[in-house]
Amino acid sequence: MSPYVTVTTSEAQGTTLGERLHGLVAALGAAPVRSITGDGVRATLEIVQKAVAEGRGTAEIPFEVHEVPSGTPVLDWTVPKEWNVRAAYLVGPDGSRVVDIADHPLHLLGYSVPTRARLSLDELRPHLFSMPDRPDWIPYRTSYWNENWGFCLTDTALRALPDGEYEVVIDTTLTDGSLTYAEIVLPATEPAPAGGEPTEFLITTHTCHPATANDNGSGIAILTELAHHLAALPRRRHTFRLLFIPGTIGSITWLAQNRDVVGRIGHGLVLTGLGDRSQPTYKRSRRGDAVVDRAAAVALAETGRPHRVVDFSPYGYDERQFCSPGFDLPVGRFGRGQHGEYPEYHTSADNLDFVSPENLAESFGLLTRIIEICERNAVWRNTSPYGEPQLGRRGLYRAIGATMNRQAVEMGLLWVLNLADGTHDLLDIAARAGIEFDSVTAAVDALAGVGLLVPRDAVSPEGTP
Repeated sequence: MSPYVTVTTSEAQGTTLGERLHGLVAALGAAPVRSITGDGVRATLEIVQKAVAEGRGTAEIPFEVHEVPSGTPVLDWTVPKEWNVRAAYLVGPDGSRVVDIADHPLHLLGYSVPTRARLSLDELRPHLFSMPDRPDWIPYRTSYWNENWGFCLTDTALRALPDGEYEVVIDTTLTDGSLTYAEIVLPATEPAPAGGEPTEFLITTHTCHPATANDNGSGIAILTELAHHLAALPRRRHTFRLLFIPGTIGSITWLAQNRDVVGRIGHGLVLTGLGDRSQPTYKRSRRGDAVVDRAAAVALAETGRPHRVVDFSPYGYDERQFCSPGFDLPVGRFGRGQHGEYPEYHTSADNLDFVSPENLAESFGLLTRIIEICERNAVWRNTSPYGEPQLGRRGLYRAIGATMNRQAVEMGLLWVLNLADGTHDLLDIAARAGIEFDSVTAAVDALAGVGLLVPRDAVSPEGTP
């Protein structure tokens, strides 16, 4: 059995994988109001750290929280002031609270500056945000880089506001503090491949959206579960670096402070929107043909179910930072519904009912399959490239003689021998031969086992590469 096969039931917790993920999404949604900085982010990371520490029998997983001070230059940006919320509400003419962040975290415009004022309804309107086309949903709005304040509410509630004087109470702080992110690094358990190939697999998700189950909670939950999965693997060819970061400014900050790591990144994925009903979707890296791009296409095609593979564009989530031209990292994005393509995006309708245990579990399974393919993919060299080596005397034909599809297995052996010339990786061979990736890896295992294949940069028994 492949070490990557996902176990869907936790004996320790007695829950299915999907239920476990859905439960963590629920816990994350109950965290204090979070944004790109502040105590809400720290509380979110505490939930993640506790879930990681539970372990379910896996080895101890390192979990490091980083604090980057406000004002720190990061590439062309600066780490902003830290934002925290104590209370925020709007009192109507009759003395009742018509909008209160205590009722829903999306009611407050993100990064609203501290404000106390008495305003008429006309004066107040520029600071009220609703969705006329979705009158019963609360929009999610922010003002990170321009000082402003405001409230978000349903359009139904907005249209019902009577004329009169309103009291604005926004008890927030915007002070020098820090930007907070967390990192899990699981070192490779096998020697690094020869030839100076990149050896790290970077996987990230954003932590800055309050009370959005799909756009935020699903990525955090699945990356948390992935930490358990990877830590339990009997072998890892890559070092896995998992980042829980605020969107945009988090990836920019990490890139600015980790220039020594960037050159080691051989594969990368940004995780977003993993629990909704849309078909699984992969967005290619800027390179377009990176190993992770090809691995994701194979993993999705193997399911035989509807899916999408879309080209890179410099719009979206943190993949646009990792794929900026100065870095040009092989980082794609994996999720389901794309930003702005489903009406629930950035609204109160992105709630627990919008994500399902089944879709979360399917997304997790696809993610682990993409990782498995990247881990197994390699470039090999035929040690007997002059003419076709005699497979019969090495016992390979006898080994496959009892299989139901002997011809397919035999063709896998022949294709691998022919294309294992030190320039084609296994994904190349599978595509050229038109056979399944697992058939190629099975052929590699068999041929390497009798000495007919060695890694590309290995030294042959005769002492020459």
